Amino acid sequence: MNWTEVTIITTPEAVEAVSGILYETGVGGVSVEDPTLLLEENRTTKEWDVLDKEVEDRYSMDRAVIKAYYAPGSNMEDILLLIREGINRASEYINTGDFKITASVVNEQDWENNWKQYYKPVKVGKRIIIKPLWEDINDTDRDVVIELDPGMAFGTGTHETTRMCLALLEETITENSHVLDIGTGSGILSIGAAKLGAGKITAVDIDSVAVKVAKENAEINKINDKIEILCGNLTDCINGKYDIVVANIIADAIIQLSSGVRPFLKENGIYITSGIINHRLDDVKEALIKNGFEIVKILTEGDWAAVVCK
Repeated sequence: MNWTEVTIITTPEAVEAVSGILYETGVGGVSVEDPTLLLEENRTTKEWDVLDKEVEDRYSMDRAVIKAYYAPGSNMEDILLLIREGINRASEYINTGDFKITASVVNEQDWENNWKQYYKPVKVGKRIIIKPLWEDINDTDRDVVIELDPGMAFGTGTHETTRMCLALLEETITENSHVLDIGTGSGILSIGAAKLGAGKITAVDIDSVAVKVAKENAEINKINDKIEILCGNLTDCINGKYDIVVANIIADAIIQLSSGVRPFLKENGIYITSGIINHRLDDVKEALIKNGFEIVKILTEGDWAAVVCK
């Protein structure tokens, strides 16, 4: 099957905002090539050489490449207009650079597999290793290894927001924790929660493709019995109360969710949010406090922030 591949060249700072715009256009899948993340890992990680020289040679370190895929029959003229208008609006509050948008027709098998050569193992927190399914590493007994094939879903573990969420889950989860993962994407946070010892995890995503990928990754990691993965919009399909709720989405969605997530938290429950570009952090904090949350911790990495509250 031939799909339309839309390529957007922008700044690393704009990756999350542009990805959010794409998911509002009925996109079938999104991949992000951001070499600055690999450079950061290469500077701080000694366990292995994360950065391929080929990646450094191929890409400028001050730009990111986002690729979006649309099924045959999509109205690409309208979609491209929506993308351009969305990025122009985003450029009012974030540095999108001299962004470029191009479109071409590609074979499904090509775009599903070509990017894999640039996705390498990543160390997160104190003992979490995110390992692409096709890579080999020498792990130890103390490591928590997450095997992952993101496929067409968002969430490879290389982005600052995902890394911060995993590190915070590592600090927070106890043996009997019941965790809700809102916007699960590839399932990486849910799988991490399960392997860190959570008792039960419920994951939800609005994208049916992401739900399929998350279920496949749960099976790969042999934790199906701990995870329930549902398709729905934020909390629409969720019942019960949770010890920990984690939402790695975007600032606007977190602000919207802040008024509706409290009924799903147990007393003294922990709410971990990320996907927050630094200049929107005050907006998120204001919304959380307004809706009765107490901010207990803020992490920042690069241009991004994560907020822990209760």
